[in-house]
Amino acid sequence: MRLVWFSEIQWDFLSTRKQRLLARFPANWRILFIEPYALGRRHHWIPVRRGRVWVVTVPFLKSVPFRIGRLLDNPLLRTLLSLPGIAIMLLWVMMLGFGSRERIIGLSNIYWGRVASLLSCRLRFYDANDDHLAFPSSPSWLKGYRDAWLSRIDLLFSVSRELTERLEVPSGVRCIELGNGVEFAHFATPRKEELAELAGLRKPILGYAGAMDWLDTSVVAATARRWPDSSIVLLGPAYEREWWQKQVSINTLPNVFYFGKIEYAALPAWVQRFDLALMPLQQSELKVVSHPNKLYEYCAAGVPVLAMNYCSAVERAREVVQVADSPESFAEMVPDALADVRRETRQAYARRYSWDALAGAMVGELEKAFEERRS
Repeated sequence: MRLVWFSEIQWDFLSTRKQRLLARFPANWRILFIEPYALGRRHHWIPVRRGRVWVVTVPFLKSVPFRIGRLLDNPLLRTLLSLPGIAIMLLWVMMLGFGSRERIIGLSNIYWGRVASLLSCRLRFYDANDDHLAFPSSPSWLKGYRDAWLSRIDLLFSVSRELTERLEVPSGVRCIELGNGVEFAHFATPRKEELAELAGLRKPILGYAGAMDWLDTSVVAATARRWPDSSIVLLGPAYEREWWQKQVSINTLPNVFYFGKIEYAALPAWVQRFDLALMPLQQSELKVVSHPNKLYEYCAAGVPVLAMNYCSAVERAREVVQVADSPESFAEMVPDALADVRRETRQAYARRYSWDALAGAMVGELEKAFEERRS
């Protein structure tokens, strides 16, 4: 089985569902992961192995709008600027042995939609983990690229029912709701190492671990001001360059600390040091269709959780976490959330969302569809 996956995120930048799923595919699968170029980050111009997955960086349209902006509204310029990336992609596809018509093509980076829809293969699928048209920087022409891919797919994997409903999926396409999950043992196993960065901070420690770009910084600021004797700890990368320097509403507060990206292997030790894990995410058109794996990571670590009610996955988790229905109520709920002692219940809840089970479900659907198209 050969799979070519066009990704919207780099393999080594942030641990996401793609890495967690693909790392669990069976040994008889060969996988090529085509990641985008991103300014200021590490790239793999020469393919590298991540387990059984080949990873290679190919510059394409996803990274161009940040450099030359509206020039890409011209279809001819878009086509011309696409050619080098297409040539590089085809080169590595052939050299690494993924040129067979018997391959599977998966896509989560819809900037590749038009090109990928023209590649011959036995099976096509879309892994919908976000509504990429709802991103603030998404160009007007991107919908055509997404629709070109959707018109050719055989399977749709989606993280939420709400996201599936937004997509214009042709009739006859099988849609599977495959949410996000957790490596339970990775986060639940107690970690004893000392973290010097947290040693001098006042307790309680209220922590957030994840991408910074979707934080509602006004909620973070209100919480920090309401509880000045606590420490607000932020862990994770930012897509926006110099994000922290621009956050004057929180970077000037004496009890807010930003530690940047923490490697996935070390992350459980940090989360387990939280007295309360926070999910102060934006209530937005983009986030309402999401499915946060950090919810299950927090629960697996056993720590109390306080979340904004920004998506259905959080709403369903009310049985194990504290949920604020408005930004105004979030900070006021901190004492009740800190007092939440349902550790075993939270961990039992997290066990339901195993990456092993989700990867097995995805592989099963792909192999079944592949065989159906062979007959």
